[in-house]
Amino acid sequence: MLPPYDLGAALELERELGIGHVLAQVLVRRGLADPGEAQAFLNPSDAHSPLEFDGIEAVLETVGSHLRASSRIVVHGDYDVDGICATAIMVRALRSLGADVGWFLPSRERDGYGLQAATVQRLAARGTGLLITVDCGITAVDEVDAALSAGLDVIVTDHHTPRADGLLPSCGIVHPVVCGYPCPDLCGSGVAWKLAEALGADTAPADLELVALATVADLVPLQGENRRLVRAGIAELAGSAKPGLRALMEVARTDPSALDTQAIGFRLAPRINAAGRMRSPDAGLELLLTDSHERAREIAAELDAVNAERRAVEQRIGWEADAQVAELGERPIYVLDAPDWHHGVIGIVASRVVERYHRPAILIGRGSAGADGTGTPAQGSGRSIPGFDLLAALHAGAGELTRYGGHRAAAGLTIEPDRIPAFRALVEAHAAAVLTEELLVPVERIDAVASGGELGLATAEELGALEPCGIGNPRSRLLVPGARFEDIRTMGEGRHARFSVSSGGARARAVAFGCDGRPAQSTDEPLDASFRLELNVWNGAVEPRLVLGHARPCAPAPIEVLGEPEDYIAAALAEVDGDPAGPGAGAPRAGGEQRTVLDRRGESPLTVLADAGAAGPVLAVCADVPRRLPGLAARTGGFALIAGSALLADPLIAERYEQIVVLDPPAEEALAACCRTGSGFTHMAWSEPELRFAEQIHELEYGLRTSLVSLYRALRPRRRAAGEELEQLLRGDGPHGRSARLAGKSIRVLAELELVSLDRESPAVALVLEPDTANQRTELHRSNAYRTYEKTYEDGRRFLSSARPRAVA
Repeated sequence: MLPPYDLGAALELERELGIGHVLAQVLVRRGLADPGEAQAFLNPSDAHSPLEFDGIEAVLETVGSHLRASSRIVVHGDYDVDGICATAIMVRALRSLGADVGWFLPSRERDGYGLQAATVQRLAARGTGLLITVDCGITAVDEVDAALSAGLDVIVTDHHTPRADGLLPSCGIVHPVVCGYPCPDLCGSGVAWKLAEALGADTAPADLELVALATVADLVPLQGENRRLVRAGIAELAGSAKPGLRALMEVARTDPSALDTQAIGFRLAPRINAAGRMRSPDAGLELLLTDSHERAREIAAELDAVNAERRAVEQRIGWEADAQVAELGERPIYVLDAPDWHHGVIGIVASRVVERYHRPAILIGRGSAGADGTGTPAQGSGRSIPGFDLLAALHAGAGELTRYGGHRAAAGLTIEPDRIPAFRALVEAHAAAVLTEELLVPVERIDAVASGGELGLATAEELGALEPCGIGNPRSRLLVPGARFEDIRTMGEGRHARFSVSSGGARARAVAFGCDGRPAQSTDEPLDASFRLELNVWNGAVEPRLVLGHARPCAPAPIEVLGEPEDYIAAALAEVDGDPAGPGAGAPRAGGEQRTVLDRRGESPLTVLADAGAAGPVLAVCADVPRRLPGLAARTGGFALIAGSALLADPLIAERYEQIVVLDPPAEEALAACCRTGSGFTHMAWSEPELRFAEQIHELEYGLRTSLVSLYRALRPRRRAAGEELEQLLRGDGPHGRSARLAGKSIRVLAELELVSLDRESPAVALVLEPDTANQRTELHRSNAYRTYEKTYEDGRRFLSSARPRAVA
């Protein structure tokens, strides 16, 4: 999907911010057309005081009283990256303030998510004075009441959605939505960091790197203050002094100088998450808290091994899930279950199923007790596709569930194994009623159209200004229309491919992952392909690299042809009777409203047509429609096509089109002026091949000697030609033959030389060879029309010589 956009706004961004056209397209399509807003986005500086949390003064007083009393403070976190990082931030902050502090991270298998009553009892028995939750607790109304009854003070810091009934814990709360904070999308670590900042902990600046790590891993929107926090945190992470993070980057084979959200999301975060998914999250927390380089290396190696185990388990479950999908056949939603599917991994596999089949998916692990898992508590995790509310689907099957929760895109559940079939039937019926055919077709949103010359280092560096990228600010997708894939080679034991992409006379390096060495089903034809353009750092070298999204053979919309005559003979006669100087002889040269002219010479014409088409209706102007149409129609479409001569004959046609794309350079100023006159934009979109084509067509239309000789020779054996025979004679041989305009010019010259006569009174218009001149030689310059055509030919050659496109960078 290439959304329409405001080309004028993009051009203003280019002028005001000094950026390229690709980045300008991305910004406008993402709602950042105002230069000030775009500048603020590219250089994020949003920063809010933690005192903007409503009620935080009371929270600070509670913490302060326990610090003064040297009470035991326990930080209760969560088993994922966000919960672990938030725990580390709060523990480090309280230590720096002299607190007697401990922590508790729940086990996914033993404790489940969030604050539990049993945990409250254990902490109370250990003499805890203050319990601070991080990344959890906002729905733990009863558990907080139990803690208060047991004599504990409680502070809840969280970012998750409160209970649907509106009840909140009866304690101090730090929550970006509940407390009206200006950035409602902070993750749990961001909230904990804000509290640490409000407490005046000197660890807060150094822990910004943990905020970045958690914000990316927890998939919260990277907008507003989150953009600044992550960008600043990544810079801190690159030079981190924490032994654990240095060791983690080492085992993950991550170059600190090349850190970005992708490295965090796919290399660092999974290793920390693996501890909570497969075993105990405490190893991840110890990694972040240790000051020992040796211990850090030991823990990092352990987490790397656990992550490898997680990948193996994920792969096995993925294979089994695929087998079930094949057995079930096409369903509106897949509810898959099996014994021994690890609860910490099924959510990841559910995401893979959604990606592969573009259907919502719920995976349920039935546990390991008994041959079929009967009677064992079963846990499930689901993921959705855009446009489908997964939580609503769980509502439809709620009668079969023990417990469930989540949101539109992801959810979790608990169910008795023997109720899974009934639950599946209810959820499938709901999905079948709600899902439309449109929702079941995967759509990739394109941010910008790019030509081969725009796929280099400069554009890749410029797109880096969009970082940090992630949820709410995805990496930009570029469309390269009519691309050619060449020099394809496999890599990664045949799983991936590297190749070259050719477009607009330029080439760029590209890779395709997970394609079994085949980046497209067919590479023998032009392809419309989407890519992510990134900076690839390898062995200290930095180069641009395209990462393939999707590719498909060009399947263009139709092209509307304008100005081509339906009656060949009538069009030829009109040329005979018209002004030999051409339709532009009396056309205005200047004056009136003028279009904005964009010099896009040297770019791929397919790119220019696609870009212009997204900005408004397009009229493409070429030198010769019959010769141009087949090549264009095979690769692009969705616009109107007209020959320059036809546009000059009826200049008002251009008024209907906001965008004029001049594919072939005009051979005269009158046509160039006609293309510039009006409101909207004119794109000069030719390259060297188009210039040569325009020169050839101009020579064919006005360098008449060859055409005159061949026409005269064809007529001599006949002496007379009329009707269909006349049209066949005038068209001549070859795949395209003579145009009606060229035939009319030739007749006019031959008639002025008294070599032929035109019989308009016969039942069918006839061309007659004059008998007394059948064998005589004649001087072409005796014809006034020939002299005019020859002058036009020479003028056009000179005019075209000034139209040479700029060199492609």
